[in-house]
Amino acid sequence: MKFLDHSHFEALNSALNFDAGIYRIIGRLESYSCKLVASEKKLFKLMNAADGLSPNDLEALSPPHSNSFTSRIENIADEFECSQTSRKILFYLIATLNASFNPDYDFSHCRGDEFSKESSIKHVMDAVDSSFFSSSARQEYNAVKAQLWSAIDSHINLSDCEIYSFNPNSNFDPWDECCIWAFYYFFYSKKLKRIVFFAYRAVRKDDADGEEPDDTGYTSFDMDLM
Repeated sequence: MKFLDHSHFEALNSALNFDAGIYRIIGRLESYSCKLVASEKKLFKLMNAADGLSPNDLEALSPPHSNSFTSRIENIADEFECSQTSRKILFYLIATLNASFNPDYDFSHCRGDEFSKESSIKHVMDAVDSSFFSSSARQEYNAVKAQLWSAIDSHINLSDCEIYSFNPNSNFDPWDECCIWAFYYFFYSKKLKRIVFFAYRAVRKDDADGEEPDDTGYTSFDMDLM
């Protein structure tokens, strides 16, 4: 997976860092090409050979998770239809995690039941908004909300992509020890052959490890997406 530079994402990564009282919310927005490097191609072949399956075989996923009761009720009819994806796409998700958290973590042994396919962009947006609006950083997040979704849409075309989430078990959550909560989303475009990775987490201030923002707790900016 090749990391793709994106100036709007860089600005948002500075802005998605909020003071939320006793904890801090930190966001990460990255883009990757789905073109595999040599080591990833080798790993992909080994994984398929070990299981005796092909890249187009389907692998079961977990039902999508939601932050709100209403969205959970709305998702019931869709969950069973969104419970599988090809092993090739699943590997893209794993390779994205490896690229993003390299060299500290290796996600090569993750399985399909640690991922979910989300039913719609609306449900994902509602879940993300709910996470921020339920915190004391709601006002700061509201100031960048429109830019966040516009930047993602301009880069990946949200109406023409599949959305997945990572739901790691407690034994392999890269942020488990220092986080109050964390969410990981992948916006996959088959047409553009790229993935936008959006992850955010709530961290106790004592565990922020030097990730403190400026004195205001918020970096303002103005982006022209056209």
